[in-house]
Amino acid sequence: MAYQPIENYGIIGDMHTVALVGMNGSIDWFCFPHFDSPSVFAAILDDQKGGYFKIAPAAANVSYKQFYWPETNVLVTRFLSPDGVGEVTDYMTVSGAAKGHNHHPHQLYRRVSAIRGEMTFRVQCRPAFNYARDEHTVNISPEGASFHSEKLNLGLATGVPLRQDDKGAVAEFRLREGETAIFLLQEIEPGGGCGICLSEREATEVFIKTVDYWRGWISKSTYTGRWREMVHRSALTLKLLTYEPSGAIVAAPTSSLPEGIGGERNWDYRYTWIRDAAFTLYGLLRIGLPEETAQFMNWLEARTRELNPDGSLQIMYGIDGRHILTEETLNHLDGYKGSRPVRIGNDAYNQLQLDIYGELMDSVYLYNKYGSPISYDLWSHLRRLINYVCDNWQRTDEGIWEVRGGQQHFVYSKLMCWVALDRGLRLADKRSFPAKRERWLKVRDQIYEEIMSEGWNAERQAFVQSYGSDSLDASNLMMPLVFFLSPTDPRMLRTLDATLRPPDKGGLVSNSLVYRYNAKETSDGLRGEEGTFNICTFWLVEALTRAGRVDPARLDQARLMFEQMLGYANHLGLYAEETGPSGEALGNFPQAFTHLALISAAFNLDKALGGRS
Repeated sequence: MAYQPIENYGIIGDMHTVALVGMNGSIDWFCFPHFDSPSVFAAILDDQKGGYFKIAPAAANVSYKQFYWPETNVLVTRFLSPDGVGEVTDYMTVSGAAKGHNHHPHQLYRRVSAIRGEMTFRVQCRPAFNYARDEHTVNISPEGASFHSEKLNLGLATGVPLRQDDKGAVAEFRLREGETAIFLLQEIEPGGGCGICLSEREATEVFIKTVDYWRGWISKSTYTGRWREMVHRSALTLKLLTYEPSGAIVAAPTSSLPEGIGGERNWDYRYTWIRDAAFTLYGLLRIGLPEETAQFMNWLEARTRELNPDGSLQIMYGIDGRHILTEETLNHLDGYKGSRPVRIGNDAYNQLQLDIYGELMDSVYLYNKYGSPISYDLWSHLRRLINYVCDNWQRTDEGIWEVRGGQQHFVYSKLMCWVALDRGLRLADKRSFPAKRERWLKVRDQIYEEIMSEGWNAERQAFVQSYGSDSLDASNLMMPLVFFLSPTDPRMLRTLDATLRPPDKGGLVSNSLVYRYNAKETSDGLRGEEGTFNICTFWLVEALTRAGRVDPARLDQARLMFEQMLGYANHLGLYAEETGPSGEALGNFPQAFTHLALISAAFNLDKALGGRS
């Protein structure tokens, strides 16, 4: 199998894990039973050894289309040929859709149908357990196939007769117009055959309930403005990236998809970053979906009870709240299109990133304002964190981009330390909470003065990445978004103008797409290049939107940039972390950061244009 472009995938899931389904009908990434469990299918990281589950027409002259069932996370892959039209409908059971029924958790359904004419399909299910490290046996039975490894056993139930092929199960079958074949993959007990009772009636019932669940969930959104379909697709994607048992939100459901093809910038994103999750909470609050934010606040409060000995938070945790995320290299996997190393785990959990306290406090402040008033117990933990910021804000750190080239005085880190203190003061005043107001106020103002003196480069006429640097950083576009500066402050407008220049003229923008920083100017400790950073493009849209309230030309520029950025989504409205030089998706996919930034930019741009939301 040749590698599919990253943008050729859609995702399905059950708020415990997801599967990436290619336009060619192949599931090439599936970790079971949780986001951060070892993979069962990982052909996206090694097309020979990784494992896959493909259902596609046997004929060669076929074209493909893919779309979501309206307002759901049920995915339809359509095959068109001269002889007929076929479809594979992929979905996973969700707990909200299984109420009152004895459904097994983590069921993956693949419903194959002939829509017009006739079509011969070929199915190939070739698991590769534990990132293709564990051996397994195959057992074929009248009910389907079973795959047995040391730690996991899966059954594939179907009415289609299967045969064994090496370490997998394969079959060819022909469907006439109106006929359907169903495949159900789920965990089974060790030993024996498939052992799954499968009926078309039950599969149809689960399908209807799954559709109803997703439609019911998104119907709670209060967003009625422009680009509603894209905003709702982003919200549905963020919901898929939520781990239901804890409320934690993964940064992305994949690992080691490269930020540059053939490069080493390959990371495991199947964890919960305080920063990403806090921004996600803001995005969901904006469109009237407070249920998820309440659950995440519970997860967050639990983390504030588990501080490090020095009183700090980690920057990231496992979805179950675990602290240790040791990084490991899988040398036996070739990586996506030869992009090595393939990593699982993430050693960044040990880094110092002082910005997380600002993002955390901002999200808590917004939750208290738009969601539900926070408790005194949570406040007592937050107060300790704010005092930690007072004691540590002057330290160097690795910053928002998790550089591996040494700590710096990053301007964005200082900015978010200011936000932590500012929101802490606002919360204390709003709720009359006890606080060291005089100290917090003094440190807040001290940070402000230092950013304005040390973070501003008079020669560049812009805020720069770190103290003493002359390089720009797109994270400084957050200044007006967090109300540090007026969006029309002369320094902010000059920073905007400097950022808007192309990279060869010292800026960060290439055809409306924004680099997070100039990798050739900045030593981040890594080799190779990367694409434009999608969240940074949406940040620039939002900064221009806010400046555009008194300058119509900038508002027009914001709208054009936003519309152009929408054109870089894949066919399903999904974004990876980055966009490459040819418009291709790069990095882990889909990326929560990107989708929450889309929601925020759409909300504020629609409002500035005279929206109804």
